[in-house]
Parts: sequence; C-alpha cells; structure tokens
Amino acid sequence: MNAREIAYKVLLDIEKNKNYSNMAINKHFKDIKLSNQDRGLATEIIYGVIENKYYIDYIIDKLSKIKTNKMEIYVKTLLRMGIYQILFLNSISDYAAVNETVNLAKKKNPKISGFVNGILRNVIRQKETIRSINVKDEIDYLAIKYSYDKWIIRNWMIHFGKEFTLDLLEANAEKPSIYLRVNTLKTTRDELIEKLEGQGVKASKVSQIEEAIKVENLKNIENNSLYKEGLFTIQDISSMLVGKVMNPKENTLVLDVCSAPGGKTTHIATLMKNTGTVVSRDIYDHKLKLIKSSCKRLGLENVQVEDFDGMKLDRESIDKFDYVLADVPCSGLGIIRRKPEIKYKEKEDFRDLHSIQKKVLENASKYVKNGGTLIYSTCTIQEAENMDVINEFLQKNKNFKLAPINEVNIDLDNQENGYMKIYPNIHGMDGFFISKLIRVR
Repeated sequence: MNAREIAYKVLLDIEKNKNYSNMAINKHFKDIKLSNQDRGLATEIIYGVIENKYYIDYIIDKLSKIKTNKMEIYVKTLLRMGIYQILFLNSISDYAAVNETVNLAKKKNPKISGFVNGILRNVIRQKETIRSINVKDEIDYLAIKYSYDKWIIRNWMIHFGKEFTLDLLEANAEKPSIYLRVNTLKTTRDELIEKLEGQGVKASKVSQIEEAIKVENLKNIENNSLYKEGLFTIQDISSMLVGKVMNPKENTLVLDVCSAPGGKTTHIATLMKNTGTVVSRDIYDHKLKLIKSSCKRLGLENVQVEDFDGMKLDRESIDKFDYVLADVPCSGLGIIRRKPEIKYKEKEDFRDLHSIQKKVLENASKYVKNGGTLIYSTCTIQEAENMDVINEFLQKNKNFKLAPINEVNIDLDNQENGYMKIYPNIHGMDGFFISKLIRVR
C-alpha cells in the first residue's frame, strides 16, 4: 500500500465515522510497513485535506456541476486529495498529483476516473484564478479561507474581537511543534537530547519546563528505540503545565478523574518520583489499557488504574485525596492545530458540555481533603467552559477558593488570581485553561 492509498483510507474513516485524525492515523498506520518518506507524505495529505476541507470544497463547487454536498464521500475524498497536492504541495508535480489520484479512482470505481481527471485538470488550467474567494460576508469569507464552521468564527468575533480572531485563525493554521516530556525516572534532559541528536533528531530545551524538549524531524515515534525504552513521552507544553501547577508532593494521594489518554497522570506520577499513589480513572476499556501500557513503558509503579465515571459520585473517595485533577471533557477548541477536524463540529455537538463539566467538577471537589488542592483544566479557550464553570462552582462551594499559581516558570496573566488562560496566537502553545483551587474547610 502506497502513501496515497493509506491517506485515502484514513480520510474516508474520518469523514464516515467522525473519528479524530490522530486516532484514525494510529489505527491505519499500525500494522503496515511504510518508509519514512511515504509515512510523511500520507500524513501531510491527511492533515492538509482536513485543515483545508471547506476551502477545497469551495474550489470543487466552482468547477463541478455536481456540488460537494451531493457527492459520494469517496469521490469527494479523492478530489480533495488531488486538489490539495496541486495547490498546496510544491514538492509534488501537477502531473503526479493528477495521475496518482486518477489511478486511485480507477481502483475504487473506474466509472468516476474521467470525472476526477477532468476536475483536477481544470484546477491546473485555472491555477492562477481558482484560488480566489468571491463572497461578500466577512464570516463566510473567513469560514471558507480558514475552513471552519461559521458559528465558531462568529463566537470568537463576539468574545475576542476581530483582530484577535484573525490572529487566532492564522496561528491555528500553523503546524504545531512537537514536544517531548523527559522521563526523569530513567534519564535526564541533557542525556536524552544527546541520544536524540545521535539519531539525527534536532532537539532543544524548552525554558518554561525543565523536563520538556522541542524536537524536529522525529519520525515514526512509536517505533523509536528511545520511546520504547520509556525515556520520553509526547506531550504539549500546555498539558505539562497542568502537572506543574498541581506540584504534588511525594508520598501523597492523587486522583485524576478523567485521565485518558494518560499524559497528565503519568506526568504527575513522575513528579512524585514513583512514590505515593495516583488513581487514574476513565470509563473506556481501550483507554484504560492505553494508560496501563504507558505506565509500564515509563516504569511507573505508583499508578492505580480504575474504571469509574467522573459523572458519578464515588462515596468511598470523599475527603480522601491530597490532590484531585478534573481535566474535563471539552470542545477542544484550543487544540485545533493538532485535531483540525474540530473546526467542523456543529454547535449542537457541544450542547451538553457545560453541564457535564459542572457535574464532574462538583464530584471531583468532594474527594479533596481539607487543605487539599483541586485542579480544573480544559484544552479549550471558550469562557463558557472555563471561567464560567469556575465562577458557578465557587458561588455554590464556599469551602473552596482560587489560589495563586507560583509553581511554574512562565508568566501569564491572572496567575496570581489562580488561573491561566493560554492562547495559541499569544503564547505559541496549545490553547488551555488551568485553574488551581484549595479546599479551605
């Protein structure tokens, strides 16, 4: 199977089953052998098509009598792949883009190969003019240019203003950096950088977090020998900040109520130097297995994985924990650079989130000891999921108060007030919200 065939399968899976791109890629790449070059091309096409889907569909609709909303998914997917290569990939010749896409179309259904060929050749002929977007409404224009569901842009315009929104859209269109979290139980940052450079990987220290490394040209990570040895894991700076803000002491008891895929759990367990206990909970069997697998790879023995729903109250855990993390289900609108399919979520998809977040936080607060710490975090930039939830919680729970965040080597607004708002366009990392609360009685 070549790069374009695997890209086609992944894109079809995402479109049909509404899967997240990273999960679909992991599933389809898992059992096939691809060269680094083919793996890179497939990944580039997959993410490129997802990130520019509405814009590419706008171009298709200019050229085709059959509009994209009437096309079968597999035809649409082939056209998107071909057009992405023609308009966005300078490393691919127009001939190769058309030829390879038409050959793929012939394998799927010979009857549509002529149609695909005609559309792609028209794109090449009109390359200089076809890119223009001819709509008057500003929201419509931005939704096509950056490929977003219109409600998201409208929401950001209202809450953040035009200038901030335009800046955010540009930042979200950039490729995200890859960060590693050093497993300090097995190695040091300097040692790992040396080993990575020995593999030809460009690696550099991150000033904000002492166990963080920024890497370039690190390929096929899960098969990397250093990864298999458990010397590092993949985690963004924003996500690492959650564990750093918690700053758990050794030999304490910690609960992570919504822990999958386990990055924050394993970071907290590592910060505790493999002492005490981190209870890591989730409700999906495959996710719990993933957490267990990560703990084994990293050499963590202080993590206890449990199947429990954060929406339910566990009476046996009341007043039991020194630290509790509520990293709640959220819209994910802060991590669009990593999961671009979030751009196409409808407002209705997020309808129940606010009530879920409030319920999980309310339950989580019951498990905190007097004097203990409660961390609430999301990977979104929406106030309705962040400060609104915290303010509602504090109004009802006078036994908690926000506490200054002094534990991290980073200066963000409102740290002294007990919360951090992180934006991709301002801070150059994933959009996150982190708040620190202390139980005072």
